[in-house]
Amino acid sequence: MIKIWGRTDSSNVQKVLWCCGELALDFDRVDFGGKFGGNKEKPYLDINPNGLVPTIQDGDFILWESNSVMRYLVDKYGQGKLLPSTAEGRADANRWMDWQLTTLGPSIVPLFWSLIRTPADKRDPKVVNSALEKTSGAWTIVDRQLANRPYVAGNDLTLGDIPLGVWAYRWFNLPIERPKFANFDAWYKRLCERPAYQKHIMIPLT
Repeated sequence: MIKIWGRTDSSNVQKVLWCCGELALDFDRVDFGGKFGGNKEKPYLDINPNGLVPTIQDGDFILWESNSVMRYLVDKYGQGKLLPSTAEGRADANRWMDWQLTTLGPSIVPLFWSLIRTPADKRDPKVVNSALEKTSGAWTIVDRQLANRPYVAGNDLTLGDIPLGVWAYRWFNLPIERPKFANFDAWYKRLCERPAYQKHIMIPLT
């Protein structure tokens, strides 16, 4: 059985849990990081020198970095799920995984931290407003991508949707006024109908 180190409220851990859910993979998860600690202690650093979560162990193989973990799981256990069959389709899906790291993440993470993990009296309105504007711009790109397709890389859910979907849930549950994006909103509603999304992503924000 696959072992996963990481807490359920970590966005990067949630990617892997959702992926496992879509692939119907059994796993044993251990609370690590955040309020649970342990991720900066030597036993954990010996398997993940970054001291971050998640880390997985599959047999004798240990892997960290959430996107790499998902790609590994799909490559080994996917049986045609979560990645298109063509090189072009796979590149399209992978592109959105990378885009979340380079563009969406740097925009929305400061917004999330300011509104959820920072006391109200210590928030910087300039940081919030700047992050909100940047995040809205990023979701505009996603909305355009979804104009003629139900998911970001085509007709089916792929790995490209997972990192975006994790943050979409946060976006729709932040105490902010959100611009309306018809395609993006419809995509989010489709995600909310998926049992694995409901189980692993749709939990209280902390």
